[in-house]
Amino acid sequence: MADPHLSGLPGAIVHDEVVPALAPWLHRVNRGETLRIVDLEGNQAVDFLIYAAGDDAERYSAQDTIAAQGNIFLKAGARLLSNEGRAMMTITATNVDYHDTIGGACSCESNTLRYGHHTKSQHSCVDNFLDANVRVGRGKRDMVSNINFFMNVPVEADGALGIVDGISAPGLMVDLVAEMDVEVVVSNCPQVNNPCNGFNPTPVRMIVSAAS
Repeated sequence: MADPHLSGLPGAIVHDEVVPALAPWLHRVNRGETLRIVDLEGNQAVDFLIYAAGDDAERYSAQDTIAAQGNIFLKAGARLLSNEGRAMMTITATNVDYHDTIGGACSCESNTLRYGHHTKSQHSCVDNFLDANVRVGRGKRDMVSNINFFMNVPVEADGALGIVDGISAPGLMVDLVAEMDVEVVVSNCPQVNNPCNGFNPTPVRMIVSAAS
């Protein structure tokens, strides 16, 4: 039986991996290739960073991306810009209404502040980003504001942010085509103190297909 998670991808599959709940992931995606992220069980936040391959100084910029599209939410057609104003990846398709740019990555410090000192030892997205980045020589200073795919962070009328139940479901996905050679760093979010993961982190699938 055909794999529904592979339907519609433009070329041959060059990488296909299930990232366990709580885990980091790092992979190079070359220009023209498509990265598909599949929310296997639904309601799982996927924290996401991009770096230009071979030039760590150029990386995803939330500020430039938000300003260019005039929207804090990412939808199909959104171009993810670097701090040099260049397109790094473009969201070519998604069957989730929108994705978050402002919720940030959970950390030891934010967990402790929001949920109490007893959460200080819990694993976090910042830990995952550091774990993945150190493998290629990047450190804490290379961390920037990240994208949260599948995460629902509404902005209230008074400007307050909420973190509420996700709007994803099992098997929903987002496709991104690389506009340059990039290194993608992911934290399959381990957060258990708010509903961004339904209080139950689950695996996601990362599929890379060649250009058509």
